[in-house]
Amino acid sequence: MSESKQDVYLNPHQARRRPPTQYEDLLGDAIERAFAAGVHDLAGLVAHLNRTGPGCPSNDGVWTEALYQEEIARLAA
Repeated sequence: MSESKQDVYLNPHQARRRPPTQYEDLLGDAIERAFAAGVHDLAGLVAHLNRTGPGCPSNDGVWTEALYQEEIARLAA
């Protein structure tokens, strides 16, 4: 076995089943920018996404707290 047990835990993509879509990359980048700007609460994150995008895939592109939670749960499944 060429990898040690510790090496497996250092692989940041070990749970990935496929490459991320463009939408997933954009959403991840937007979330990272929000955190970097000091946004650390759900309401602030949703407001940031509504200002900067990407838009919510449903609800005419407008994020709500509930839709954000549903989308993140869907992406994590």
